[in-house]
Amino acid sequence: MGDIIVWAEHRDGKLVSVSLELMAKARELADRIEGHLTAILIGDRCGHLAETLLHYGASRVFIMEDPRLALYQSDLYPRLMASLLKDLSPEIVLLGATSIGADLAPRVAAKLKTGLTAHCVDLYIENIAGTNQLIQVVPGWSGNMLIKIICPERRPQMATVRPDVLEIGKADPSRSGDIIRIQPEFAEHEMKAKTIEFVREESEGSSITDADVIVSGGFGLESAGGFTLINELAQAVHGEVAGTRPAFDRGWIPEARMIGQSGKTVKPRIFISIGTSGATHYTTGFLKAKTIVAIDRNPRAPIFGISDLGIVGDLREIIPCLIDELKNDVR
Repeated sequence: MGDIIVWAEHRDGKLVSVSLELMAKARELADRIEGHLTAILIGDRCGHLAETLLHYGASRVFIMEDPRLALYQSDLYPRLMASLLKDLSPEIVLLGATSIGADLAPRVAAKLKTGLTAHCVDLYIENIAGTNQLIQVVPGWSGNMLIKIICPERRPQMATVRPDVLEIGKADPSRSGDIIRIQPEFAEHEMKAKTIEFVREESEGSSITDADVIVSGGFGLESAGGFTLINELAQAVHGEVAGTRPAFDRGWIPEARMIGQSGKTVKPRIFISIGTSGATHYTTGFLKAKTIVAIDRNPRAPIFGISDLGIVGDLREIIPCLIDELKNDVR
């Protein structure tokens, strides 16, 4: 098998975390197939990031810099990247499933006439019929199971991976490799649509992605009158409030606090799930929490299958008792 390539996304002069997560996974895959790991940087004044990518496992880094590429350009980035990939003929290409990656990846895949699996939660190599294939794992069937996808005929095998589902590896400053600069060539008229500014979303309070403790609620809170108890419990444990897609649909939480396939992926020390059935599209968002506590009245709820501690009973009775005990401990 040939190269594994990671598109290294960066913002404000720094690599985004999912790029470093992909480097660790790609290094693992490259070792498995005895291949090489290559990273691609596109932008303006981003060359200083090449050394970091080498430290995180790349054997070589390609850099394309131009002031007009300072912001992501949906016409130019795919063309430049696809042109380079055609020359390199890699086996696997990985990108982060960010807002930019979700736009770039399918455009590149279309130009290369290959397949793309989006929003993966895991990747690994498996020998199928004598050939090493990239197994691309995504939640499927309404999020109730994990589906394995392969691209048996076309190359490269391409996938985007959700941020925060993989671990960031350790940098090794002793690692070295090749840094190759390519002067991108394009004319202004090729930019049919031009990105002129990125506007950051207004913060919905503190972020849940770095929270130490998270209290998350779901549809089961309907009978308890919404998220009042969730908010009180979160305050008692000094945690952050989050919820499921149904909780967002009912207006109990903002989108920025939605957990799961269509929301955030988190890795807190303690994750408390209340009134949620435990469908896969939800649980993929917190499987790497160190301790998972589940509270639900249905003893057969799938959430109990992944929890470290489960409590079966009426939420309206259990949560107030927990809050009282926590307040008593403080006193």
